[in-house]
Amino acid sequence: MRIVLVGPPGAGKGTQAAFLAKNLSIPHISTGDLFRANISQQTELGKLAKSYMDAGNLVPDEVTIGMAKDRMAQADAENGFLLDGFPRNVSQAEALDEALKADGQKLDAVLDLEVPEDEVVKRIAGRRICRNDSSHVFHVTYSPPKQQDVCDVCGGELYQRGDDKEETVRKRLDVYHRETEPIIDHYKAQGLVVTISALGKVDEVTQRAMSALQGESA
Repeated sequence: MRIVLVGPPGAGKGTQAAFLAKNLSIPHISTGDLFRANISQQTELGKLAKSYMDAGNLVPDEVTIGMAKDRMAQADAENGFLLDGFPRNVSQAEALDEALKADGQKLDAVLDLEVPEDEVVKRIAGRRICRNDSSHVFHVTYSPPKQQDVCDVCGGELYQRGDDKEETVRKRLDVYHRETEPIIDHYKAQGLVVTISALGKVDEVTQRAMSALQGESA
């Protein structure tokens, strides 16, 4: 299956993408991984992307699209892929459509993870990270530490990242609504969108998504 995963920040896209890709035996292709791989391997696209990033500028769509096309052309993506974080706007969606059409391929589904905005803010703004080890992550509501602001694992101080503050989260949501959400209408016009609730336990959401996708492919 060839799938695009969309949803607001805090919808759990990365977590769901990893589980779904494993269950469907297709590669999980995320924008972050594309950038890291191209930059570390010093590909031409990676060098170009780094030059924009080092200057504090956004990487142009055509560079991101080029990376995605190269990745989708690799052998492990021959039978499908799950795109996470790409396309991020309508122009990238149109470029993806064209690239797939040129290869005689098409998307099977666009999975839209739906989460109420207040829940997104609650999920992200409640995160607390350990200063000693950023892999130690807690949540003031869902997985609180035994002692407030103290890491259960190493005793380090827990803090709230600037990106996780409510004001910043709401700005990120504004960007999502303005730039990324319109791709849902783009794909609805093609009859590709499958919307599911991303509320509940991780495995419940995964099962919901698998059922919806299998219904689409049936």
